[in-house]
Amino acid sequence: MTLSGADIAQLLSAHGLKPSRALGQNFVTDPNTVRRIARLSGAGPGSDVLEIGAGLGSLTLALAETGARVVAVETDRHLFPVLRSVVEGAGVETIQGDALELDLAALLDERSPGPWSLVANLPYNMATPLVLRTLVEVPTVAQLLVMVQREVGERMDAGAGEDAYGAVSVRIAYFARAEVVGRVPASVFLPRPRVESVLVRLERRPEPAVDPALVSYERLNAVVRAGFAQRRKMLRRSLAGVVDPGAFERAGVRPDARAEELDVAAWGRLAAL
Repeated sequence: MTLSGADIAQLLSAHGLKPSRALGQNFVTDPNTVRRIARLSGAGPGSDVLEIGAGLGSLTLALAETGARVVAVETDRHLFPVLRSVVEGAGVETIQGDALELDLAALLDERSPGPWSLVANLPYNMATPLVLRTLVEVPTVAQLLVMVQREVGERMDAGAGEDAYGAVSVRIAYFARAEVVGRVPASVFLPRPRVESVLVRLERRPEPAVDPALVSYERLNAVVRAGFAQRRKMLRRSLAGVVDPGAFERAGVRPDARAEELDVAAWGRLAAL
């Protein structure tokens, strides 16, 4: 049993609530959509799922329907009691807090050694920070399925040479393989957003794409951010003072190349030198 649009409208009215623009709240009102998301997440009997931004619990209930163990996090303290009343009968554990501030690694380790899946409907300003923080700090999360604004999803999924390719694409590729696996029409949300949404699945690599013994993620991140900060410039200029001039030849990278031409392996070789 999931929530219909009428159910969501009734819950909001009964508790005197409105979707918060400040928190980027857009509730999914279509049961078929939340069940599709649950299916794409791979949730099932015996699996452990962390849901971020559970809202009123529509997707939460769909995840619980699969037989998965679900821990749902919601930051809105006004919405949280309603969420708890909706999902408590489905055996879901609820936590009130900001996912960007909670110690997610400790929270999950206390409950299960994993692997965990993370599922989330994320507002624009939270999507990239949460995904990257999870990949960097929460190794027990082996897979993520996130619903994000289309432009954000395309950046997560992009490869070298593509228009959407940027620093975020490289930083994600270091940890995971990302793929846009579906689109979500604006018509299934309350309120209806002005942007298109996509579903992005990220599968954590068994090992980072660049050997951490050769270059740390922190070093790679610093070089990549410097390179893309002035993406129209040749790398020998945008990386002046960040990478030794002799490193380009040793890394097999043209000094006149632009940032968007390098894949994660090439960035790793350059950062290592």
